[in-house]
Amino acid sequence: MAVTSLRATRARPRAGARPRPRRENRAAFVMLAPLLALLGVFVVWPLLHAVYISFFTWSFYDPAVFVGLRNYLNVLTDVEFVNSVTRGLLFSAIVVPAQVTIAFVFANLVKSVSRRMATVMKVTIYVPAVISEVIAAIVFTLIYTHRGGLLNWFLDFFGIEAIPWLGDTVTALPAIAVPAIWIGMGVASLIMLAGLLDIPETYYECASLDGAGPWTKMFRITLPLMKNVILFLLITGFAASLQFLILPLLMTQGGPVNSTNLPNLFILQHFTTDLYVGYSIAAALLLFAVLGTVSAIIFRLVRSEKAMDA
Repeated sequence: MAVTSLRATRARPRAGARPRPRRENRAAFVMLAPLLALLGVFVVWPLLHAVYISFFTWSFYDPAVFVGLRNYLNVLTDVEFVNSVTRGLLFSAIVVPAQVTIAFVFANLVKSVSRRMATVMKVTIYVPAVISEVIAAIVFTLIYTHRGGLLNWFLDFFGIEAIPWLGDTVTALPAIAVPAIWIGMGVASLIMLAGLLDIPETYYECASLDGAGPWTKMFRITLPLMKNVILFLLITGFAASLQFLILPLLMTQGGPVNSTNLPNLFILQHFTTDLYVGYSIAAALLLFAVLGTVSAIIFRLVRSEKAMDA
């Protein structure tokens, strides 16, 4: 009896002793190691190095000179940079809500049709995602052509005069937003469809028994359960739309009168034309800060929730 009690006492873990790592944790660390190494080499280290060199003024021909926060002060006091960021936020406000709304409508439509028709619709909606932004920019530039463009040719049937879509400061930014919405709509629609299919049909059946209509089901069941998916699409869509470069570069070169000069295009112009590149590095890091800040605000407003099964 005493021997058994002694063995039980020795088997108990000591108070404050750390539990040994499980074999599953070791396997997870081994599998994550290559990804963490690549992340460190190609993301973390370049970011830290960019932060370091942003405190210097340097070129490819002269030695670097430490200037402290001068590059950041120059960027923050540059009206053109502030205007480009404001313009980028406006561009995102046009693209992201339209993209999410169209994706939600399309996903509901695909869910309601037959399986064969749904397959055809999913392939069709995904086509823009595999098309190069360069090709999309060329196609939409031809559509927007003032004389002979497809859009103005169509409007001519209704007696509307030709509009210089890419040559007017009022219409240029929305004109570029249309291909941006078109490019990202495929991936957003498939992600939205996956979220809709993950909602159990029993929820809708119970709501129908209680006399709930389509709008009640959408606002009481679908949208609350799709909150995490919508949050994901808002964050990724905002980050992608604020960093668009190819469309304004090829379609308008930032014009007319800088009305489509988005942040990445602004940074590229300074990087390729300025003799010293500390300014463009600081501008890129400040844009990164803007992305993080707005993403945090979206997280705060939408409030992600953990999914629960019935």
